[in-house]
Amino acid sequence: MSENTQILISGGGVAGLTAACLFGSNGFDVVCVDPAPPITDRDTDGADLRSTAFLQPSVHVLERAGVWHQLSNYATALQTMQIVDAGEDGQPRNARAFDASDISELPFGWNLPNWLIRRELVKRLEALTNVDFRPGVATQRMLARSSGAKVWLSNGEQIQADLVIAADGRGSPLRQAAGIEVKTKRYGQKAMAFAVTHPIPHDNVSTEIHRTGGPFTLVPLPDYEGVPSSAVVWMEDGPKAQDLFALDDAALNAAMSERSCHMFGPLALASKRSIWPIISQVASRFSDRRLALVAEAAHVVPPIGAQGLNMSLADLQSLLELSGKHPLGSDDMLDAYDKERRRNVALRVAGIDLLNRTSQSEADWVRELRSWGIGVIHDAKPVRTTLMNMGLGLR
Repeated sequence: MSENTQILISGGGVAGLTAACLFGSNGFDVVCVDPAPPITDRDTDGADLRSTAFLQPSVHVLERAGVWHQLSNYATALQTMQIVDAGEDGQPRNARAFDASDISELPFGWNLPNWLIRRELVKRLEALTNVDFRPGVATQRMLARSSGAKVWLSNGEQIQADLVIAADGRGSPLRQAAGIEVKTKRYGQKAMAFAVTHPIPHDNVSTEIHRTGGPFTLVPLPDYEGVPSSAVVWMEDGPKAQDLFALDDAALNAAMSERSCHMFGPLALASKRSIWPIISQVASRFSDRRLALVAEAAHVVPPIGAQGLNMSLADLQSLLELSGKHPLGSDDMLDAYDKERRRNVALRVAGIDLLNRTSQSEADWVRELRSWGIGVIHDAKPVRTTLMNMGLGLR
């Protein structure tokens, strides 16, 4: 059986589902496939317990996707980002707060749990009659021609598409089949993600605490069972992270309370846990004939500065804008996409790599430089506001 569509999206994670909503909401016929149904419940095994801080430019993408009005009902505003340098004694040595009011009337962004984002995206897809979401179906192979792409699916169907979007993850089968290489850096770190409760309110402040091994980040969430709550991403050297991940709840509560410098009082685990290795990875090119790589198929970064998924939504925004300037899926469109996005991503990956290596370092001089640098960046207002705008993608 063969059918035609304008866009086929391979991958039903947050990026793939957002792509389906975005292009569907803008009048394109879309088929989106993924081997596994999305998990849309917080307490189901395999749920994505990470959270995403959607920065200001990403909210515009979500509005065009027709989903922000629903997501905003559950979002927690991030008005302030606090950067803390902690000594090896577990006490804060230097801390600075970066307030969004310096550059905007809006918060830096809004934080939501990834499982909930998936839930609302799936609801939006159900309302789009021009989008066909097929969970439990995978792409098997693709043949690209000047007239379009032919894609074979795991259920035996074949689809003809003008454009194929690979949102199929850091190990992207479509990228590999296209022969596109990646450059990967491994840091020897792992990151744990989970939700916590704490007695001291977060007051819409996202807090990133740097100490040897990697940053410990608390991002505000809505209250959980009447108690202030935050999403935690804790980066550590791999063996230590694995040992921490294996602790029982009481021991983990004690360890993470100490690692947070007790800034929010004793932390208590309020969800299941997940753990994954930290890498940075960039594809040698972001497109091939009839194929666009987006999100982790194109770029992977450590979870610092809320850049990962926001970079992915910038990919989608670029593709949508270029679809109005060039024939859909044409070489001109995809060459322009590759040139625009790969340059931008390279700069961000380099910056995040530097921040992570600085945070991870055990060298005394690097730790002193890190502490000094936080103050310098914050206290010089032109530097502070420029870097804040760059972090949001506004410059």
